[in-house]
Parts: sequence; structure tokens; C-alpha cells
Amino acid sequence: MPTDPVPTDPAAPLPRSFFDRPATEVAPELLGRLLRCALPTGTVELRLTEVEAYTGPDDPASHAFRGPTPRNAVMFGPPGHAYVYFTYGMHHCLNLVCGPALHPGGVLLRAGEVTGGVERARRRRATSRRDHDLAQGPARLARALGVDRAQDGEDVVDGPVLRLLPGTPPPAELIRTGPRTGVSTAADTPWRFWIAGEPSVSPYRAHTPRRSSSGKTA
Repeated sequence: MPTDPVPTDPAAPLPRSFFDRPATEVAPELLGRLLRCALPTGTVELRLTEVEAYTGPDDPASHAFRGPTPRNAVMFGPPGHAYVYFTYGMHHCLNLVCGPALHPGGVLLRAGEVTGGVERARRRRATSRRDHDLAQGPARLARALGVDRAQDGEDVVDGPVLRLLPGTPPPAELIRTGPRTGVSTAADTPWRFWIAGEPSVSPYRAHTPRRSSSGKTA
């Protein structure tokens, strides 16, 4: 449980102590929370419905597994900050850093229901045919919010752009857990959490090795 009470003011961000715990503890408690992204181009807010926990040196699927690099440096800093990475040469993914400084951990935000700025999210995600598709999957979630590498390191507790608000967590009986999506190592680790029955939750996909131009798997 959080070491500080969750604020009763729905506009007050969650305290830093909420994030200063192992990612596996923080992840299920992120479900139902509201994430607001206020950019000069406009504000979008969504309710988190699916997340995925990653720890550090003990987790071969984590970006922190092999130690700090310029790309993952935020993971080794204080909790309550955004870690944004670029993948496959086309997508951004948004994570929230957990645990004390120098003990890396993070939670990948996999899916959410857009609750504010829907029209703006629709413009950013023009290929989505239904509103529950707008943030269904980590790349879509980042695009709907307008997040890219410029938000890497943003403080979600005291910063001006990203804020994590209390929202309304689901009852425990609606929280499901299962293997993480698309990872090639530690694939069976059940650190993906989602709200049962939510249409915005992304479909589970196991890792599929990519083939090189020679036809060999990569």
C-alpha cells in the first residue's frame, strides 16, 4: 500500500511515495488512475486500464537489465518520473519510474480509456475507428496523449505536463494478471495487469521472432 494516503482532492497528483515502491506493487494500483498530459497543443486525459511492470538487474526483459545508458538514464533516477523510449523506428512508449533512485524499475502504460480531450485524441489517432481504440496499446496511448521523447524525464508529481491523478481504482475482483506482451525473455512472468471487461485493453500477443532479409529469425 502507498506510504502516504492518496489525496482526496481529485485534482491533486498522487504523492511521490506512491511510486517509491517496487514496480510490481505500483503497477496494479495504477489501474483506474487518471493520467493527464497538458501540452501547448492541448490537453488529453485518460483512465489507465492496462499496465506492465518491469524491474531492474533481476529482470532480463527490462531496459535496466544491463545497467544505465543515455537512453534509460531516467530509470535510475528518483521515482515519479516519465521514461519515454522510441521503438521500431516509429513508436513512442510511456513508462512511470518506480522504486528508489539507483534501484531501477518502471511500469509500461499499455492502454487506457480517453476521458478528456477526446476530439484532440481522435485527431492524433486518425486511424482509430472507435474511441476505445484510441489508446489501446502502448504506442497508441503515447500518440493519443501527444507524448514523445520530449517528455522523457518529466516529473508526474510536480511537473507541468504530465500528472497522475487519483481517479477511481477498480474493485480487486476485476483486476487480472498474466504474462507480459511481446517480450522474448522472462515471457511467462505474470506482471501484466488489466481491468477485466474493459474494451480498451489490448489483446495479448506472445513474442514472435522477426525475420531478417535472409529469412533467418532475428
